[in-house]
Amino acid sequence: MQDTDRDLLPEGLGDRLPQQAAASQRVRRAALDVMAGHGYERVETPMLEFEKSLASRMAGVQVRRMFRFVDPASLRMLALRSDITAQVARIAATGLAGAPRPLRLCYSGQVVTIKGDGLDPTRERLQLGAELIGTDTVAAAAELVEIAIEALRAAGATGISVDFTLPDLVDTLSAGPLPLGAAKIDAVRQMLDAKDAGGLVDAGGEAYLPLLYAVGPFETAIERLAAFDTGSVLASRIAGLREIAARVDGSARLTLDPSERHGFEYQSWFGFMIYAEGISGALGRGGTYQILGSAGDEAGEPAAGFSLYPDPLIDALVAGMPERKALFLPLGHDRAVAARLRAIGWATVAALSKSDDAVALGCSHRLEHGEAIPL
Repeated sequence: MQDTDRDLLPEGLGDRLPQQAAASQRVRRAALDVMAGHGYERVETPMLEFEKSLASRMAGVQVRRMFRFVDPASLRMLALRSDITAQVARIAATGLAGAPRPLRLCYSGQVVTIKGDGLDPTRERLQLGAELIGTDTVAAAAELVEIAIEALRAAGATGISVDFTLPDLVDTLSAGPLPLGAAKIDAVRQMLDAKDAGGLVDAGGEAYLPLLYAVGPFETAIERLAAFDTGSVLASRIAGLREIAARVDGSARLTLDPSERHGFEYQSWFGFMIYAEGISGALGRGGTYQILGSAGDEAGEPAAGFSLYPDPLIDALVAGMPERKALFLPLGHDRAVAARLRAIGWATVAALSKSDDAVALGCSHRLEHGEAIPL
């Protein structure tokens, strides 16, 4: 019986062929260079950790989305990382606990989830981002929004837009001027996310209806939100949003959806999604959050950060990648000349036999008499 499925990959996983891998490397390098230029130092984290470690540093981390299995060495539960942010939080709370604050860190790596998100079946994605640990001020949030925009632009994205949100909006209002019973809070959140006015009324959130209309271009939406906030309970948040918008004005199109919660499981007072022209779906998200203490102390260290998921951008950039520029080195070539050409940026492909053909091997030039001759 012939084995016909030995080369199949699981659903949601895939390879990157040379041109795609080159685009991925270019995007990764460009974005990380921007972060490094703003003082963010790179850290690297393991693909596997103890499940408890991944789940205990950030409120709202969804362990059920992770691949989990027992470690034969320790007999403890391991998990494949689904989000690098939680790992950076662990580093900040342990190995870099004594480092001066605010602490600026950046990262890049693959993350894996048990299933895709919505209509997207992808289960492995590239995640790269930056975390500013020790503060969650307006200034910190604004810096990160600016860097996220700059990083995506450097990576090749155009027509960037940013959508602001207030992840703890319902909690803030329900604890103050618009009280809700604990049983109603989740239902009201869900109806606001779904933009379902009828469902919101049925869930007991009729007083929250104006939030459905405080959505759209930033200047218009923020005025509607301010008009809704008759008790001024949101005054500091609204002022913060205005300040962040002023910092990034002109570098991206700005919108506001104050009640959006999808994807903001652990963010606190501020969150944002970032998009680019010609790319379906968001390319990243960020905001402010808390790093929990060793005993799960919810009053842990404040932080702000963002994560980019640039795979759709990488796929879009592949079509515009320049043709490979490679120099074919025939048998008996001058090795010193070849070394000098590599030093100035040439990629060389050396012949291993007389039958090797430069064109078939994808070369654009051939070394002849010490010169690169176009094919």
